[in-house]
Amino acid sequence: LAEADVCAIALPMTRDTRRLLDQERLEQCKPGMLLVNVGRGGLLDERALVEALASGRIAGAGLDVFDKEPLPRESPLWGHPKIILTPHVGATDPHHMERATDLFERNLALFLEGKPLVNVVDKSLGY
Repeated sequence: LAEADVCAIALPMTRDTRRLLDQERLEQCKPGMLLVNVGRGGLLDERALVEALASGRIAGAGLDVFDKEPLPRESPLWGHPKIILTPHVGATDPHHMERATDLFERNLALFLEGKPLVNVVDKSLGY
């Protein structure tokens, strides 16, 4: 963090990753760093982010996910001049539905054949 110009967070939410970027870690960031979160909202302490933006430690942030979704109206993230908000669409692309449909059809065929499915969530890992 002390050397990064940009930090992009694209992690799952688990017991080990919750609040991974908390106040202590944000204070370790290189001054002027840009922060992007497309993983899960709970990975980032939003209050600490607002403080880091105010101090200049973080120059700006792009947030596609939030601790509470939809983002509450009273959140200080709304209208913040150093934050770009997107509505949890970071993984969307023109081929998303085609790929999702292909995966569904593949898993349906495997299920009907009694075979193991692909891309199964490992509940013990949390993703």
